[in-house]
Amino acid sequence: GIGMGMTAPVSITAFPAEDGSLQQKVKVSLRLPSQFQANPPCPSDESIKIEERQGMTIYSTQFGGYAKEVDYVNYAAKLKSALGSEAAYRKDFYFCNGYDPPMKPYGRRNEVWFVKE
Repeated sequence: GIGMGMTAPVSITAFPAEDGSLQQKVKVSLRLPSQFQANPPCPSDESIKIEERQGMTIYSTQFGGYAKEVDYVNYAAKLKSALGSEAAYRKDFYFCNGYDPPMKPYGRRNEVWFVKE
């Protein structure tokens, strides 16, 4: 019953297939504003879960524009290539993050995160 407004980033957990494309299974995460973190509201929809994301070290790349799935897949491939075979990171998922509202036409920020192992 309380409006929170939009938070940033909107973080989508992507699960890549063998060919690098994304499986249809995704998880969308929104950050709870600070005033709700100590005592989060109880979701009225059972498909919505409150999760605490532990601290992590990430490898990241940033890009602009209105990001589509193909953009996240391409930038994930570029990040993978830039890291080479020496970097240890989770291969079973990565995060696709968008920081801007849909009505912001310029200066948009998107990121791909790989979680360091």
